[in-house]
Amino acid sequence: MKIKFLRVGVASCGIAAGADKVFEKLCEKAGDIPVIGVGCLGHCYAEPLVEAVTEDGSSILFRDVKGTDEAIDNILSLGEKDRFEIPEKRKKHELVKVLALAGKVNPTDISDYIANGGYEGLKKALTLSPEEVVNQVKISGLRGRGGGGFPTGTKWSFLAAKQAEEKILICNADEGDPGAFMDRSLMESVPHQLLEGMLIAAYATGATKLFIYCRAEYPMAIKHLRIAIEQIYAAKLNIVNGRSLEIIIKEGAGAFVCGEETALIASLEGKRGTPRFRPPFPTDSGYKTFPTMINNVETFGNVPVILREGGEEFAKTGTESSKGTKLFALAGDLKNPGLVEVPMGKTLNEIVFEIGGADKDNVKAVQIGGPSGGCIPVELFDTPVDYDSLKALGAIIGSGGLIVIGKDRCMVETARYFLDFTHRESCGKCTFCRVGTMRMFETLERIVAGKGKESDLEMLEDLGKKIKAGALCGLGQTAPNPVLATLRYFRNEYEDHVIRHRCTAHQCNELVKLEIDSSKCIKCKLCIKTCPVDAIDGNFNIDAEKCTRCNSCFDVCPKNAIFRTDLEENK
Repeated sequence: MKIKFLRVGVASCGIAAGADKVFEKLCEKAGDIPVIGVGCLGHCYAEPLVEAVTEDGSSILFRDVKGTDEAIDNILSLGEKDRFEIPEKRKKHELVKVLALAGKVNPTDISDYIANGGYEGLKKALTLSPEEVVNQVKISGLRGRGGGGFPTGTKWSFLAAKQAEEKILICNADEGDPGAFMDRSLMESVPHQLLEGMLIAAYATGATKLFIYCRAEYPMAIKHLRIAIEQIYAAKLNIVNGRSLEIIIKEGAGAFVCGEETALIASLEGKRGTPRFRPPFPTDSGYKTFPTMINNVETFGNVPVILREGGEEFAKTGTESSKGTKLFALAGDLKNPGLVEVPMGKTLNEIVFEIGGADKDNVKAVQIGGPSGGCIPVELFDTPVDYDSLKALGAIIGSGGLIVIGKDRCMVETARYFLDFTHRESCGKCTFCRVGTMRMFETLERIVAGKGKESDLEMLEDLGKKIKAGALCGLGQTAPNPVLATLRYFRNEYEDHVIRHRCTAHQCNELVKLEIDSSKCIKCKLCIKTCPVDAIDGNFNIDAEKCTRCNSCFDVCPKNAIFRTDLEENK
């Protein structure tokens, strides 16, 4: 077999693993074989990934490729070393539609996108009336993928019905959830797909100006979008409804609250990014008082798929109330972290264990929906992943971040960690969010330090419900979710902390101490050399008074002889 061309995954995840060096080395040694830099294939755990496409059309993947002569020669000779087969369990459960071209096309080449079916959706849309396009989106059952789950076609119809000098279309690319990278991967890998979705939406709604609000921490996504926009201008694809549409990228400064519609609009106008009361809703009065519609990256990424295959066909995938597929960023305590696309309705069991490869004996819960989501215990992993099922459990799909939590994690500390993020990201405009989340965080800080009281648990529940009911925007309304969900499903761990002053996961520093197992210790002295506070003596005893539980010794011990245990008074 001869190699026709090579693809190298050079999105952010690949480059972080060294794919840029692999790409350079392949270009140097591949001779007349084309080497194409592509986006993310989703298998982040196997990066750097190289795909060799042969002249007979077959494809061979190589994983964990190093930029060495030996590794490159192995690929060019189609050797057996480092070959990668996508796990059968993943193939069984994954359904790739939105990400079909990710890792397959050159993100900076519009001709490559078009050759693989790109802009067919826009072409189809232009044969229909704007009303028919909106109707196709309604028929598809697509709901907003940014977290709210509002019916997309209905939102489009609101903007389409407005008569105004200007109508504004905004893509929310301000992906801010810790552990989430769905939007980034889509923009880096297939920027034209996002833009095609926006152009279809502009045609359907009569929008006159398009904005992409993207966080500045995504330099590669912004670079690829700028290139794609210039290519669209050159191809005159931006001429919609007889008007040449301007597509503007606004770089966000990283404020999590700007993921909320009205805060995003304020930031876009050059104001401080804070939410406002609704109504009026953005489709009535948004950017500079013009009717404005906002969808997120993944929502727009679904639109070309809907137009190509038709709304009815799209609606065949998913559940009764949640249609299509959903992208998830898998992270945490699992074997195969990365990006996946599954039909709505897949269970957490299938996503976490079958696709993610997590150890069934070592999983306690998942945190789904980002820092404002909720923790779901492993006992409820038979739950189908859709908007309504997760809401009933006190969680949300959110934008699609999914963090697997192992049994060695403390759920109280997990809740404290996420609330630390959300209370810092509060814009401070409304009292419930500004003060309420701070009070909840301070209470959790006391509990993990062993200074909590039983009455704190009732206070957390009461205050959390009031914040949800009284906060102005989605940040405050969902910020208490991790606390309320862990109280609901892991109350025993809270009681361990406040009644018995114990952390059964041995994760809360103030409630544990470090010890050395003499039967495992080989006396290499790495722990002594590493300890920043000289807490370990020559006989390999750890002084609990000096020890700060920084875990430096724990991390360097070659025999895992150092372990965390209860303080004597708490045993």
